[in-house]
Amino acid sequence: YGEASTPLAEGRVAAVQAISGTGALRIGANLFAKFAGAGTPFYLPAPSWGNHTPIFGHAGLEVKQYTYYDPNTCGLDFTGMLDDLMAAPEGSMFLLHACAHNPTGVDPTEEQWREISDVMKKKSHAIFFDCAYQGFASGDAEKDAFAVRHFVEEGHNILLAQSYSKNFGLYGERVGALSAVLSTAEEAAKVESQMKILVRPMYSNPPVYGARLVSTILRDPALKAEWAGECLEMAERINTVRSLLVDNLESAGSIRPWGHITDQIGMFCYSGLTKAEVEAIRDKHSVYMTLDGRISMAGVTSGNVEYLAQAMHDVTK
Repeated sequence: YGEASTPLAEGRVAAVQAISGTGALRIGANLFAKFAGAGTPFYLPAPSWGNHTPIFGHAGLEVKQYTYYDPNTCGLDFTGMLDDLMAAPEGSMFLLHACAHNPTGVDPTEEQWREISDVMKKKSHAIFFDCAYQGFASGDAEKDAFAVRHFVEEGHNILLAQSYSKNFGLYGERVGALSAVLSTAEEAAKVESQMKILVRPMYSNPPVYGARLVSTILRDPALKAEWAGECLEMAERINTVRSLLVDNLESAGSIRPWGHITDQIGMFCYSGLTKAEVEAIRDKHSVYMTLDGRISMAGVTSGNVEYLAQAMHDVTK
């Protein structure tokens, strides 16, 4: 929310420590189901992280989708997204990826986020942000928080699930948080109480070791600056191999447009390869990716990028 956050200063933020981002999402899903009722529609972007559907479905919500990714451009179908936001019943519940959309790597621009906020305010939609890659998208944690902070500044009351697995390298420690911005401090206290009621029978108390590492780093200016620099280094490495992959595809002779690889952001790239092409690159070149063509860019290096590019060219030419 930022050091200058008004809701934080006014005590309008309810929060609990969660079992990483997955746990935060599940608590939030159960909170929605408890008060909105089982079977209430909950909208995910198409596509979304594979675990989102079972998380919200198992909580008792009816999972639906809204338009997000355009396979023809390997980018955002912004018009389709806005149309679906407008078409949904007033007060519907939506999940938004705060940054580095998983699995596509396609994010709205800041101006598009402003328009999304306006439409969702007009429709009085309930908003649940999933923030799993802050600092790993652009390399700047402040910039990556734009969408969340803009929505809060515009007066939205939101839920926010945060994971510290990737950006702090604490995957095995399961460090996360669920927070909610409310209208008053009294309301925040009531919502936090309801969160704790859900947490108690689910996992009772979260582990402290990883959370204390995160807290220690973020509270110490020198350690926080070092962490921010390391996030930037990782993001720049990923951006570098994105550019190298495009360069090597062109050098291999590909005339297919690959600009989406560098337009997308974060750890993942929706390559645009079809299922048949994914199977071909696996069988012919032992290159493995998910059947929807998603590449984990963190696994691409200066040492294997040329081989990957030649393999991609071979199955797409």
